[in-house]
Amino acid sequence: MEQNLSRRIFIQKSAIATLGLASISPLSAFAKPNKSGMKLGLVTYQWAKDWDLPTLIANCVKAGVFAVELRTEHAHGVETKLSAVQRAEVKKMFSDSPVICVGYGANFEYHSPDKAKLRNNIEQTKEYIKLCKDIGATGIKVKPNDLPVGVEKEKTISQIAASLNEVGKFAQDYDQLVRVEVHGNKTQELPNMKAIFDQVTEKNVKMCWNCNDQDLLPPGLEGNFNSVKKWFGDTVHVREFNFGNYPYQQLFDLFTRINYKGWILLEARTEPADKIVAMKEQLVLFNQLVVNSQKG
Repeated sequence: MEQNLSRRIFIQKSAIATLGLASISPLSAFAKPNKSGMKLGLVTYQWAKDWDLPTLIANCVKAGVFAVELRTEHAHGVETKLSAVQRAEVKKMFSDSPVICVGYGANFEYHSPDKAKLRNNIEQTKEYIKLCKDIGATGIKVKPNDLPVGVEKEKTISQIAASLNEVGKFAQDYDQLVRVEVHGNKTQELPNMKAIFDQVTEKNVKMCWNCNDQDLLPPGLEGNFNSVKKWFGDTVHVREFNFGNYPYQQLFDLFTRINYKGWILLEARTEPADKIVAMKEQLVLFNQLVVNSQKG
């Protein structure tokens, strides 16, 4: 037991040193922050793509990360092909654990000029909204993914917004949110996301900040953040806090200023040898970012 505890402290110290946070106790950093509504969860993108559902839940508990956004076509196999009984079993797995199923991470998109393809994406979104309701989730993640060449920009923006309004209205009957990831060629630029949401009328259609390099384009992170913050929902996607140059501390400061109380979902993309250890390391870094943001 003492050896395992010593190893955990060593891992936490290493993670803290990476972020330049050596002045804080590793055990206090591992504890859940108690002054912020922000909470760390996991997107089953890379680190959890090969875990079946019981393994996913168990590993999240081990890591102290108590929410997941289920990504489509991964080993956990939560798809619309599940029967009513199987959907109820998925819901019970989560309700019997401390891990929350925040929602479903779909790849549905609404920019295609092909009307049949667009309609298929809309109708499939509706089917997965039903799935979200059945498994006890609170929303579905979708995305605009492009502004196609040869199509007037304003036309595509209006089409995406109209599609979001349609699926948003449908989702209201199932008490679900439609979470729109800031994603895609050109659509991940915040002025274009703002133009889309300027035409979104359904209140349950929310924006999911995605920590893209484009967030830093003029007028900069704070300016882009402020231009769309009124549409934020309850999910944010982040990458590993100790890789790359994204200004996570500034982002956390901005979220603290608006009293954000949603999920910060880790969409990790590296390949650590031990993913549970890596999740614990990210939790340490997350907690310190929260602590720092509360000092301002």
